[in-house]
Amino acid sequence: MTSADCVFCSIVAGDVHADVVLETDTLVAFLDQRPVFKGHVLLVPREHVVTLPDLPADLRDPFLAAAQRIATAVVDELGAQGSFVAINNTVSQSVPHLHLHVVPRTKGDGLRGFFWPRHKYADGERAAYAERLRAALA
Repeated sequence: MTSADCVFCSIVAGDVHADVVLETDTLVAFLDQRPVFKGHVLLVPREHVVTLPDLPADLRDPFLAAAQRIATAVVDELGAQGSFVAINNTVSQSVPHLHLHVVPRTKGDGLRGFFWPRHKYADGERAAYAERLRAALA
């Protein structure tokens, strides 16, 4: 997909309507059209970036700072008790343009978290996974 085919790029360009809640020179945040709960916000970089690993270094700080501001706003202005903040990379990413979800949460809101299967490590396997990740991050 090119940026010309990307609905989020079209929103950033103003060609597709969205209920924008925050705009900066590098980022745009708008309400999700199919919210988990009312006030569910999507934060995107203006630049067409597909996944978090693709995000340029100079956008990391502004991206996270905007996410903090939005997470604070859903509590302060919408009466949420907290928020769920998430990014999908490729798998479950409905639009291939980096987007961070900020979902307002309250106790008893009915969201039961993820229904992911759980797996156990075999003896010694957890340490081996940790070592592989440490090596990759070194």
